[in-house]
Amino acid sequence: MIQFAKIKIGKEYSPFVIAEMSGNHNQSLERALSIVDAAADCGVQALKLQTYTADTMTIDIDDKEFFIDDRKSLWQGNFLYKLYQEAYTPWEWHKPIFDRCRERGIIGFSTPFDESAVDFLESLEVPCYKIASFEMTDLQLIRKVAATGKPMIISTGMATVAEIDETVRAARQGGCQDLILLTCTSTYPATPTNTNLMKIPHMRELFSCQVGLSDHTMGIGAAIASIALGATVIEKHFTLSRADGGVDSAFSLEPAEMAALVTESERAYQALGQVSYGPSQAEQASLQYRRSLYVVEDIQAGELFTKHNVRAIRPGLGLPTKYLDLVIGRKVKEDVRRGTPVSWEIL
Repeated sequence: MIQFAKIKIGKEYSPFVIAEMSGNHNQSLERALSIVDAAADCGVQALKLQTYTADTMTIDIDDKEFFIDDRKSLWQGNFLYKLYQEAYTPWEWHKPIFDRCRERGIIGFSTPFDESAVDFLESLEVPCYKIASFEMTDLQLIRKVAATGKPMIISTGMATVAEIDETVRAARQGGCQDLILLTCTSTYPATPTNTNLMKIPHMRELFSCQVGLSDHTMGIGAAIASIALGATVIEKHFTLSRADGGVDSAFSLEPAEMAALVTESERAYQALGQVSYGPSQAEQASLQYRRSLYVVEDIQAGELFTKHNVRAIRPGLGLPTKYLDLVIGRKVKEDVRRGTPVSWEIL
């Protein structure tokens, strides 16, 4: 079990759902606060930001390697520096956003992208940290965050087993005791066929920690399926409306979808239950509607039971149907009326 603020996370508890704001504030603090309110209304446990500036992410150069020319990318045609200028969350917004999270009863935290962001977030007393897939190989950053002693959530998109192992070792050696890994596909949006949820139980066993899903697929199907495989954390990007645009809006959930995710992930968790056979307590009342052996025609004492006067029907108050062959051909001790359950006493 891991605890963020007052919320406990683990296989014994409901899924921890994180709404990722990212750049969906569209450079409006008012919209950012509205996203917090909408996320809280949906029932999520946490809202996450990303803490960086264009200058902490890259340098302002318009050379080829700093240009996104992948035609499949949502951000094709942008230079990295200009993209991050558009997408970043102003640092002075963090406190009012986190304050609104506290007012609405959800956890507010962030993903730092360099060491200066960690120092800044520490000044705001965030309860935990998230490491992005693209930064999980930045071992200096991992150690910096681990040294805070706070819980860490680390996405593992693109990572090899060796890279994950190196990152986990750095985090634990750096002082992190509470660690959650997220399986992730670093494409935007991701496809279900490229999500590979079967990694969840494998990663949990391999690295002896909780595992969740940072999900970039459209809809909520993959996220719900992850619960059945043991995911304890689900992270999804969140916006007020995809039609409003924004750097991440195309693969973000809208409020009705996020609310459905919260509801259905809880149902999926509840449905896991435990290994159990036989009628549950809730099923006891249904036992009477199983089939059993009943007299279906009036029979006089001394007559034989036949396939015409005894049948397997509902309800289930007579002998189990497996005894039909033993009953057929036996004599009746007494007069029996139609609708009487067959019992050993009347044979």
